[in-house]
Amino acid sequence: MRFCSLGSGSGGNATLVEASQGITSTQLLVDCGFSLRELTRRLQRAGSAPEALTAVFITHEHGDHIGCALKLCQQYRIPLWTSRGTWRAVGNPDFEPSLLHFARDGELIELGDLQLQPLAVPHDANEPLHLRCNDGAKHLGLLTDLGCPSSSVLAALQGLDAMLLECNHDEELLKNSSYPASLKRRILGSHGHLSNAQSATLLQQCLHAGLQTVLAAHLSERNNRPELAAAALAAVLGCSEDEIPVADQKLGSDWFTID
Repeated sequence: MRFCSLGSGSGGNATLVEASQGITSTQLLVDCGFSLRELTRRLQRAGSAPEALTAVFITHEHGDHIGCALKLCQQYRIPLWTSRGTWRAVGNPDFEPSLLHFARDGELIELGDLQLQPLAVPHDANEPLHLRCNDGAKHLGLLTDLGCPSSSVLAALQGLDAMLLECNHDEELLKNSSYPASLKRRILGSHGHLSNAQSATLLQQCLHAGLQTVLAAHLSERNNRPELAAAALAAVLGCSEDEIPVADQKLGSDWFTID
């Protein structure tokens, strides 16, 4: 199994997960918060294309995550997975019913060479779900808009081999920013976004010898810096901050293979 970010941040989020066994291959796109043209360009940069996608999973309805999902799935006849709550928030009566599939917290989804475990998270959206993915051997956690690390989420994240982890903001940068007080309260609240310090605490609680890769993601352009996020995670992992990859808004990330 391998994964890469196609771009991560308030300007758009998309992650590609691929698993293959023998001649079969499964490609899952988790979120697609870009225009169809831009998403296609980013897929091509990663060596993929809309036609290669097995399914799309949308974590929640915010624009930087859902983007062109409905148009993409309709045009290329790709199955769309999301929660009923997310669908109520964005549903389109013209969407082809046969392409729509509903996911529920903890209810396993068999998708080709991948098995998906949706995780309910306390983000300020309508039934947001993030994912734990496995290919039968290795396990990947994808967490971009967490709110706070609830006990149920922490329990579901144990034993991961790799993780894409939200590191949204540095608390001091956010508190001293020009953001309105109401927006600061939302971001800092239990249904907002993880700070670097919170992400480091979550990582500490999930840490074990088999964890190979931690990719920092969903950094705020104004209220965080890659070196701050990397330093927070490196302190937990006991490595140099230069060894912590950070997903970029424009360039995403390299592919990471989970051996």
